Amino acid sequence: MILKRLLISGLVLIFTPALFAQELNSGDTSWILTSTALVLFMTLPGLALFYGGLVRSKNVLSVLMQCFAIACLISVCWVVYGYSLAFKGDGQYIGDLSALFLSGIERDSMAGSIPESLFVMFQMTFAIRVVKAIVKNLFILSPYLKLIFISTALSNAIFMPKGFI
Repeated sequence: MILKRLLISGLVLIFTPALFAQELNSGDTSWILTSTALVLFMTLPGLALFYGGLVRSKNVLSVLMQCFAIACLISVCWVVYGYSLAFKGDGQYIGDLSALFLSGIERDSMAGSIPESLFVMFQMTFAIRVVKAIVKNLFILSPYLKLIFISTALSNAIFMPKGFI
């Protein structure tokens, strides 16, 4: 337990200077764009086909559509309130609603050395991935909404300087 906390603290200290750089770095931007595309490919066709292989052939289309619908739902939730609760504000457990509907995020806003809009999209891919991996084939609306709150609280706790982890 103590070793795990020390490892997390060390990683945060190593990567913290990159979070505060306010100059656009084309290498970082291209790498995050590539990573975002890879995570989306891992999530949409990857998980959809994986879970499609676990069901009968007549249910594969249903699983594919569930994966697509989850991606759409979580993307909207992330843009509306998820990013704001995860990465804005100084709360110990959860952020605030200062960036509700991504307000305040301009074309030239920076998150470290990459555009903030790209950072929003990158983190959104992981929110989609986490929710789909946890819920799997249960297509009920309420677990998704609960999980997006849990995901934002964990993101805030891990990535923000005043988070509890």
